[in-house]
Amino acid sequence: MKVSMNWLYQYKRPRFWIGLLVLGVLAVLVFKFYAGPSPASGGSAASPRRTPLAPVSVATVITTDFPVWFTGLGTVTPVYTVTVRSMVDGQLMRVNFQEGQIVKKGDLLAEIDPRPFQVQLEQALGQLAHDRALLQNAQLDLKRYKVLAVTGAVPQQQLDTQVALVAQYEASIQSDQAQVDTAKLQLIYARITAPVSGRLGLRQVDPGNIIHTTDTNGMVVLTQLSPITVIFPLPQDALPAILKGLKEPEALRVEAWDRINSTRLAEGHLLTVDNEVDVTTGMVKLRAQFKNADYSLFPNQFVNARLKVDTIKGALVIPVAGVQQGAEGPYAYVVNAQHVVSVRKLKVGSSDGERVSILQGLANGEEVVTDGIDHLREGVTVEVSHHEKP
Repeated sequence: MKVSMNWLYQYKRPRFWIGLLVLGVLAVLVFKFYAGPSPASGGSAASPRRTPLAPVSVATVITTDFPVWFTGLGTVTPVYTVTVRSMVDGQLMRVNFQEGQIVKKGDLLAEIDPRPFQVQLEQALGQLAHDRALLQNAQLDLKRYKVLAVTGAVPQQQLDTQVALVAQYEASIQSDQAQVDTAKLQLIYARITAPVSGRLGLRQVDPGNIIHTTDTNGMVVLTQLSPITVIFPLPQDALPAILKGLKEPEALRVEAWDRINSTRLAEGHLLTVDNEVDVTTGMVKLRAQFKNADYSLFPNQFVNARLKVDTIKGALVIPVAGVQQGAEGPYAYVVNAQHVVSVRKLKVGSSDGERVSILQGLANGEEVVTDGIDHLREGVTVEVSHHEKP
């Protein structure tokens, strides 16, 4: 009876209940730890946690005719660039052009004071008339001497002297005629005309100045814009295909694109190839010509020149983004019907900047990963989030 009273006394103390509460909490925690998530939470102790699938973009391998392009950074070079200079010395009277004006061959650009050259012409004409009169008189005397020489009235020496005098006057007339032609030419040079069609630059001299034939800068620079050419280098390995194309009756097509390859500026054809390879770079220069009717190409402008040398019939083609580079060469991630990735080594052909031809490693209709390759490896299951158009 004494023992029962002690137990009843302990049962009523607060520490007993606190200890019992702590033991209950510990028991619940241990049970949850070993039992795992409850069915109410949607979990199960027997099912493992699933890893989310990697989202990727894919493109289909297609078979099509694929053009072979070579690309090089080129410089727009005019066919003609002329520094317009004066052919005579004199005062510049008038300038008949505006800076930046488009002119045609033969248009009047400027005029130099023609009065000094007009005076020279009149002087040369007067000397010519004088010598012609002397020649006419000497020819008449020669006729008389020839008649008199037959009868012996005139000695042979006098006749020979008259023949030489006629020849002297004839030579003087030739000299006088040359002076007349020179004076006329000076008058022509006093009118400065455009030697070629093109666009004028900034004026280098103003009316009223005395200009000379030895002036360094000239009057203005005239640049032909239509047609215009582009000079660009390509690797020497491309020479066989280029030279083969030059022998074809149809000219090789060349396109000029802006520096970021977003806009095609003009389309033309290949004119010629340089006669040697640069030994320091292994490149050869080419010149292409463009009509440039809209003046989209500007002298000294940098452009990307794309030369088409051939067309591959029935080539396997994928986007450039589908080709990856590794230690063993190019490869691609191929996705099968079960969305499982496999690594495929490739042999790559020509590229046009956006697409690339595949010589070996892929088949028509297969799908290659073009985006989302960061965490891919052999055997990974992926989720196709975007399918690019071929």
